[in-house]
Amino acid sequence: MELSSIFVVLGGLGLLLYGMKMLSAGLEMVAGDSLQTILKRSTSNTFLAVLVGIIATIVLNSSTLVTIITVGFVNSKLLTLAQAIGVIMGANVGTTFSAQLIAFRIDTFAPVFIFIGIIMYLFFKKKAVKNIGYIMLGFGILFFSIGIMGGPLRELARDPNFGSILETISNPIFAFAVGIALTAITQSSSAIMGLLVAMQINFSLVSHTYGVPNPLSFETSAFIILGTNVGNCVTTLLASIPASRDSKRAALFHAFYSIIGAIVFGALILAFSREDSNIILDWFTSTWKDEARQVAMFHTLFNVATLFLLLPFVKWLTIFMQKMVPMQENETQNTFEKKLIYLDDTATMLSPTLAVANAHSEICRMGKITSENLSLALEAFFEKSEEKANKAIENEKVINFLYHSISAKLVEINNKALSETDAEKVGKMFKILSDIERIGDHAENIAEYTISVRERNLKFSDTAIDELRLLSGLTTEVITKALYIYRTEDKTQIPDAELLEEEIDKLSKEFIENHVARLKSEICNPKTGVLFTDIIIDLERSADHAHNIAFFILPAKKDTNNAITNPISATQYLAKNIKSLAKK
Repeated sequence: MELSSIFVVLGGLGLLLYGMKMLSAGLEMVAGDSLQTILKRSTSNTFLAVLVGIIATIVLNSSTLVTIITVGFVNSKLLTLAQAIGVIMGANVGTTFSAQLIAFRIDTFAPVFIFIGIIMYLFFKKKAVKNIGYIMLGFGILFFSIGIMGGPLRELARDPNFGSILETISNPIFAFAVGIALTAITQSSSAIMGLLVAMQINFSLVSHTYGVPNPLSFETSAFIILGTNVGNCVTTLLASIPASRDSKRAALFHAFYSIIGAIVFGALILAFSREDSNIILDWFTSTWKDEARQVAMFHTLFNVATLFLLLPFVKWLTIFMQKMVPMQENETQNTFEKKLIYLDDTATMLSPTLAVANAHSEICRMGKITSENLSLALEAFFEKSEEKANKAIENEKVINFLYHSISAKLVEINNKALSETDAEKVGKMFKILSDIERIGDHAENIAEYTISVRERNLKFSDTAIDELRLLSGLTTEVITKALYIYRTEDKTQIPDAELLEEEIDKLSKEFIENHVARLKSEICNPKTGVLFTDIIIDLERSADHAHNIAFFILPAKKDTNNAITNPISATQYLAKNIKSLAKK
């Protein structure tokens, strides 16, 4: 047995893995940005979720990727556990498509795909064309690797020593374990299936040409396939470790689903085994004469049969997963916790689509914290509560931490291969983060005013307090609405947010003019004048930032009157010159 043949096969396997990675990455760049929408809107029932899982896996050419994205969406609360289970079941069926494709033996055309793909990728500037070129390049490399392995595999098939090695894994349990190990190492059941189909193509050719027995029996291949389905769960389980309990349940379901299917059908094969025949496997060999097609069809029909076997028990399996991973009473998520919840390193590295979705969830969380902190700061001011004011100032540290941490993650995500839609989303996320962080700064300012009012024993007139309460209510309302629009991308709410922001601008100017009049009439204490106008400005600017957030989902055509970048507003002019105006 020549080592050179083994090295070429290993090199071919490496190319196969690389080609599949390129193909999946290219397809994700093209279709990944719409995957979240499809999963959310098309999983209203289990049957539809299964269909979506099948189609998504065929489109992305990776059940592992689809399952990891699905588990990630559960962690981000974009999918429920019940929806995810249907998608995972469908993904196990969709993954069989690549083996069927390889069995068609179109590796002859691989160099053509590589040539066209590299031309499109290197010499065209349009991103959409480059992405298609990248997909074709990955597709070509995948099938070119099958051709590269062909010669050495045929040489190995004729080598008695290699045949002896394969005989050592002919034991069903050992073959099953080999399938698990190889898939866990390569993190791709499709790659192992591709190698298995390539081996059958070349081994059968040698067998028919030279009369040499095929060293890899169909029974051994069948148990390796059962093992690949179980090994395919390892990556998903690892990715779910830092995630939420529902994500762990989804990943655990994937493992249980595959293990149950493998045990049931493995036991059936052994039960129907006779001395020189097997009723189940003989049906495959008699129905399809081509050995490669036999392997591909066994992979497909096994997964389809597992789907139909376990589909009626989804409800009970879901309950079982919830009992396996129970929600602990003391495990309530601290929203104000000073750490990233959705944007962990694992999710960021595994899938750009998932990373963008998780960044959106993390920004929504930061927005919720900021909105609640502004409400807390306003409560502190109206109640003159130093304790609440200090709490709001402390919360601002969490907001600043999230701002810097999410920004760093966005830079990392932005350097990945993103679709045009996802790239645009990430670009806008930097601006949204800045707007949310500035609202947090204004909340901190109001909390500090509370401490100043208590220390200096300042008092506002009842009219001034009423005006501030009205403006505060409108500001918190527009921020809540803006964050809802950003989270759901509901365009129908944008006109309401715009009207609220315009009303806040009008009232801000009117209230400062009223305050000037009160100062002239000596109804209000002049010492409160600056604080009153400072709070008005903080509220008005917070509303401006909310306006920016609300318009996130629209094309950047409209000037949003950002208080930071635009010329000084009438309200700010009045506030800046309040002392001189009061004297007049």
